[in-house]
Amino acid sequence: MFKDITAAIRPAVVMTLLFASLLGLVYPALITGIGQVAFPDQANGSLIRQGDLVVGSSLIGQRFISPRYFHGRPSAAGKGYDATASSGSNLGPTSKALVARVSADLVAIRHSSTSPAPADLVTTSASGLDPEISPETALWQVDRVAAARGLPVGTVGALVASQIREPLLGIIGAPRVNVLLLNRALDSLPRTGAKAVE
Repeated sequence: MFKDITAAIRPAVVMTLLFASLLGLVYPALITGIGQVAFPDQANGSLIRQGDLVVGSSLIGQRFISPRYFHGRPSAAGKGYDATASSGSNLGPTSKALVARVSADLVAIRHSSTSPAPADLVTTSASGLDPEISPETALWQVDRVAAARGLPVGTVGALVASQIREPLLGIIGAPRVNVLLLNRALDSLPRTGAKAVE
């Protein structure tokens, strides 16, 4: 009887060890190797470096509050843009807390523009980590950024236009602008003689 039990259990143990090895060790190692060889930047988090210093990732939003920079979407992830606490606010359209937060954000971002503020400047994304905004939202901020930096509006507007990423294959997704990459490009622009607001 003991032999019968052993004979019945052995295939299950062998198959468990086999598939644990294949799916838990061999397959992850193979995929990791392929990723490191074929897509090293993406496999390592799409990190953006300034010399030896990592300043962010093109996949995760950051908080910019200075008028000298373009601002991204607000974040409900942790205390804001916390990649370990990715989530939306779960506040519904009738929530008083949501209305209060959006109203405060509208006051905070208001500048000389007379056009209504774009929705993605006051609404959070589902992840709270969205690194991108619509081209319209970036263009809405051009006057403020140009004035704060003492740059011509046309120069800043042209920079925004150069940073627009089109939908994949022309149909998947929507046109978008990565805020961190846009602000990095903005910092690389030469200063003009006009006095900028610090």
